Amino acid sequence: MSGRSGFSRTRVTASRDGILVNHGQTAMGLAHPGRGADEETGIIQRVALYAFLLNLGLAIMNGTLAFFSNSLAVTAGAIDSGTDTVASVVLYGGLKLSSRKSPSFPSGLYKIENLISVIVALFIFFAGYEIAGKVLRQVAAPPGISSTIVVLLAAGVAATYLFGRYAGTVGRRTASPTLIAEGRHRQVDVLSSLVVLASVLLGYFGWEFSLFGLSIDQIAAGVVLIFIGRAGWELLSDGMRVLLDASIDFETLDRIRKILEDHPMVVKVQSLTGRNAGRFRFLQTSVIMRTDELEKAHQISEGLERDIRGKIPHLERVTIHYEPRPRTHARIAIPLADPSGIVSDHFGEAPYFLLATIRLADREAEKKEVISNPHREVETAKGIRVAEWLVQQKVDHVFMREDLSHKGPGYVFGNAGVKTVTTGAHDVEEVMAGFPSATP
Repeated sequence: MSGRSGFSRTRVTASRDGILVNHGQTAMGLAHPGRGADEETGIIQRVALYAFLLNLGLAIMNGTLAFFSNSLAVTAGAIDSGTDTVASVVLYGGLKLSSRKSPSFPSGLYKIENLISVIVALFIFFAGYEIAGKVLRQVAAPPGISSTIVVLLAAGVAATYLFGRYAGTVGRRTASPTLIAEGRHRQVDVLSSLVVLASVLLGYFGWEFSLFGLSIDQIAAGVVLIFIGRAGWELLSDGMRVLLDASIDFETLDRIRKILEDHPMVVKVQSLTGRNAGRFRFLQTSVIMRTDELEKAHQISEGLERDIRGKIPHLERVTIHYEPRPRTHARIAIPLADPSGIVSDHFGEAPYFLLATIRLADREAEKKEVISNPHREVETAKGIRVAEWLVQQKVDHVFMREDLSHKGPGYVFGNAGVKTVTTGAHDVEEVMAGFPSATP
């Protein structure tokens, strides 16, 4: 589709087939209303920094304890913390880059977060490999364990557990795959740290026993490997789905489709696709609208975008392609004084309305139905409520005896693209007979 750039915060591209309205991230903040997205990114980066500092502290502590205790289990824990430190450096740097744009990457580097999730998964597998190696090796001599080593290792386990809960909570609130990955990784770290702590406690109390030639520490480490494999696989598969442009989940797409279909100016949703990139979502849709006017279509598309963003979080870009509805039928509404077809002198107080679908090719009514006015007994804003109700019925023309062009109902119809026609006809048959010439 060809065209040229129009508005500063949206791109409207017109062609013979339709109009493309592309709402992206701008300085005015349409893509991320207010400062919420920037604050959210800052929170995620701050948590990533905390993760790095925690890992660095645990690596230094465990390395020092391993040196003084000569414990293979504590040494393995220090190696695990060291790999976590490296992973945290990658995580923090990736989050810094993911929110930036450049001429080479105008759409942003959002997928870096998911790439980092894959890297974290590989680090989890590496930690599992280290524990597996420990299971297959026997400790040559009992390590020297003091109460200080036990207390510090227990404190490390508690700090890891609490931080994992914190990172997971923030990750789910901000929909950040990286922080969710960090929270899951901490769950594995807690288990592996408990293996180390259990081994140290057994050595501290002098309890030495084995089962089928394996120590209790080796058996517990084997159980940890199951959790490591599961957590790593979930992170790896989720990250790869996004890197391969997997779709937004069907439940979210159904919610978006309903928002589009419920709009009175949308006749049909022709297509709807979306993809994830990090915690952000990109949406593309093609709709048929009940208007031929470019400016009107642009206003409707902005309203649709606001409705979608108000209910679906983390939408980075919404691209709406508009096509006018083929004019094969027209839907009309007529206020009636009674079900027999007498046109009412009043609009809001009319007890009934005729809704008819007219086939334009031969001017025949394909469908007629008389419906009671649901707002007849309302005390205030009766006409406006009736007008809004008829807009929801997706009528194209409203025939009435009153001139409401400068009143509330007239403005409702005008904003919705519904044409109003003042008629002096006595009954429905007269209105229908003059329909083609009476409507612009």
